[in-house]
Amino acid sequence: MPVVVVANPKGGVGKSTLSTNVAGYFASKGHRVMLGDADRQQSSRLWLGLRPPTARPIATWDVGEDRLGKPPKGTTHVVLDTPGGLKGSHMKDVLRHADKVIVPLQPSVFDIFATRTFLDQLQQHRHPGLQIGIVGMRVDGRTIAADKLREFVDSLGLPVLGYLRDTQNYIHLAAHGLTLFDVAPSRVEKDLEQWQGICRWLDA
Repeated sequence: MPVVVVANPKGGVGKSTLSTNVAGYFASKGHRVMLGDADRQQSSRLWLGLRPPTARPIATWDVGEDRLGKPPKGTTHVVLDTPGGLKGSHMKDVLRHADKVIVPLQPSVFDIFATRTFLDQLQQHRHPGLQIGIVGMRVDGRTIAADKLREFVDSLGLPVLGYLRDTQNYIHLAAHGLTLFDVAPSRVEKDLEQWQGICRWLDA
C-alpha cells in the first residue's frame, strides 16, 4: 500500500492543492484512497467535506498531530497532507510510514531557503527505498523567479516531477471538493499535461 506524503515547512506553498489532486488521481484509477490531514488548519479534511457524493470516493484517514496510526484494512493508497514546520519526532513518524514524499516549492527566495534546510533534514531521516520528488508550484516559466527555482532544483540531485502553473482551475475545483481528475479533460487540458510527469512518478 503506497503512502504518499506531501510536505514542506512553509505554509501556503500548495501542500493541500497537491494532496487533494494526488488523492483525486488515485481515485480516478479506481483505487481505494484515504486522505489524511495532519495540519491544524485541516484544509484537506474541509475539502473532503465539500466533495459531492457523485464523485469517486476518497475516505478520511483520521490522524493525530503527534502520532500516526495505521490506515484501515482495504485501503490501497494513502495520501498525507502535513503541517508547516514539520520536524523532529513528528517528521520521523511521518517518514516512517512514507513510501514517497512530494515537496511543493514556489519560486520565492524565502521558500527556496526554507526548503533547502528541510530537504537536508529529509535526507538525514530518509530510510532505504523512500523516494523524494519536487514539484514547482505557481510557476510562470517566463519569469526570473522561475529561472532561480530551476537553478536551485538542479542543484539538489532530486527529480523534478513537474512545474504547475498559477491558475484559477485549482481554486474553483477545490471549492466544490473536486480535482483535475474529476472533470472533463477538455476543461483542464493544459493542467493535466503538467501533471503527466507527476502521475508517472506516482505509478512507478
